[in-house]
Amino acid sequence: MCLFCSACMEICPEQSIAFTRDYRLAARKRGHLLLSHENSLVPAAPLDGDLHKAFSKSLSVCAVSAGGCNGCEAESNILQTITWDMMRLGINLAASPRHADALLISGPITQNMRLALQKTIDAAPDPKLIIALGACAISGGIYSSLPQQCNGCEGAGLKPDLFVPGCPPHPLTILDGLLRLMGWIRG
Repeated sequence: MCLFCSACMEICPEQSIAFTRDYRLAARKRGHLLLSHENSLVPAAPLDGDLHKAFSKSLSVCAVSAGGCNGCEAESNILQTITWDMMRLGINLAASPRHADALLISGPITQNMRLALQKTIDAAPDPKLIIALGACAISGGIYSSLPQQCNGCEGAGLKPDLFVPGCPPHPLTILDGLLRLMGWIRG
């Protein structure tokens, strides 16, 4: 999983690695995060069917830290400030999973947090969305393959509806992914 540190770009002898300022990085499928000459960026597609009906007008999100460094949490909290003001767009932060439509999971999901996370997910009403926020929640990030953690959501047996890459992801990437998921932005 790329942490966006740019070290690979600096050491590449052919200088064939380049970074972009494109913020549309969130994807509905983890495989869409892998870019190559054949596979280009696929921005997150909106929810379909009943989920789209349920979440197209507003979204209540509960942030859940599952053992991370707090970088992703800090970036997602910025979305509540006057600069970003995601509430004006119909996205609110819920203090309790019982009032949430979506769980914004960050961190590699440590073994010590696994049961607490599952109880949090179970406490959220159905239907619910799971959002993997950051490299750790997607793949374990810099902690991948350590026995004390699960290598992210999928390693813990979860099936995220949205993957937001970065270490940490930029607030615009988070907001863009959420708005695309709700079907408010297309293309």
